[in-house]
Amino acid sequence: MKIIVISDTHSNSDSVPAFLSELFDGYEMIIHAGDFDTLQFYKALEATGKLKAVHGNSDEPAVREILPEKLVFEVEGVKIGVIHEASLSIVDNTATRYMALEMGVDVLVFGHLHRPIIEKSDVLLICPGSPTKPRMSDPCAVEMEIENGSVTTNIIPVTGQSCGYIDFSRKLGENEN
Repeated sequence: MKIIVISDTHSNSDSVPAFLSELFDGYEMIIHAGDFDTLQFYKALEATGKLKAVHGNSDEPAVREILPEKLVFEVEGVKIGVIHEASLSIVDNTATRYMALEMGVDVLVFGHLHRPIIEKSDVLLICPGSPTKPRMSDPCAVEMEIENGSVTTNIIPVTGQSCGYIDFSRKLGENEN
């Protein structure tokens, strides 16, 4: 199964932007790790019929009423957990790993950081970054493929605006050449 993993879209739109809609076409499932922001954007994604999601800390109350804080489900023998805030560290994922173990999952998808992380130990930790509001990264998502109980992942670029820090550092690099 081909799955696209996203988080932290922070949108008040009532439709999915074309660049995301085109991206979603190639996948059987969309996992969203919270922070849609508005009910209308959640409903736009939910209308794809592919969505598995949790609420985030920025989601309005109507979204929080619909979506759980944590979600666990299975795909082809692989237990996947989804939560918005697993840890606040981008360098030490020990607490996130323990959360995955407590949830009893093979893969833990989390958001909140707006920056991609894929870390494999005895569990697979995935933070997809943000396709629309990245921090310290370019806009991105994570592609996850599950086949016969085996999981492969890739960070994939998404059309959109990089964060200001990335743009600034690139300009510095251009000035040095």
